[in-house]
Amino acid sequence: MKVLIIGGGQVGSYVANILAKHECEIRVIEYREEILKKLRQEFTSDIIIEGDGSDPLVLEQAGIATADVVVAVTGADEVNLVTSTIAKYEYGIDRVIARVNHPKNEWLFTLEMGVDVKVNQAELLARLVVDEIDLKNILTLMKLNRGEYSIIQMNVAGGAKADGAMIKDLDIPEKFTFIAITRNKQVLIPKGDIQLLAGDHILALSDDDSQKVIQKLLG
Repeated sequence: MKVLIIGGGQVGSYVANILAKHECEIRVIEYREEILKKLRQEFTSDIIIEGDGSDPLVLEQAGIATADVVVAVTGADEVNLVTSTIAKYEYGIDRVIARVNHPKNEWLFTLEMGVDVKVNQAELLARLVVDEIDLKNILTLMKLNRGEYSIIQMNVAGGAKADGAMIKDLDIPEKFTFIAITRNKQVLIPKGDIQLLAGDHILALSDDDSQKVIQKLLG
């Protein structure tokens, strides 16, 4: 997979290192000399593209025409937004991910502007504080459908409402679907007459709102 990263600061370089370890083909665009010096210590010269990530000529030089994913993570929202729009509508990039630095600008980062996934760090921190979901018991394995649905893994806790109950007797949200149940190293196909037990490992497809409901049943 070919990934073009706009912004080589702390976030951009961290993302680049992770993707490189997963054998992705990466390019990093950066214009600040002090950041470029650090990048040159971590990556080979063919990975680093010097220039403005919102400049179409620089994007062309970095190979955006053949990129699978564009990740715009500069510290300037306007650059991330312009780059996203160019990537989506000029080059037809399938997946465009953009960083939101200032929460007040989040409303601009939409599908219409070319952003498939927006990462708002302030919102993520707030969710950690106010979200009812027990993050220790729900592990998000994969985001689907532009982030609306997730494949999640969770456990049935002892004394939970679902402990000892059959699936058909639980008030399961419409947007939640059991995929598999693992019990004592055996995989069970989730059917209505399957009884859930404490310690069961659940693999499921769910939207964010349904996760809150399910947490109350299983947690």
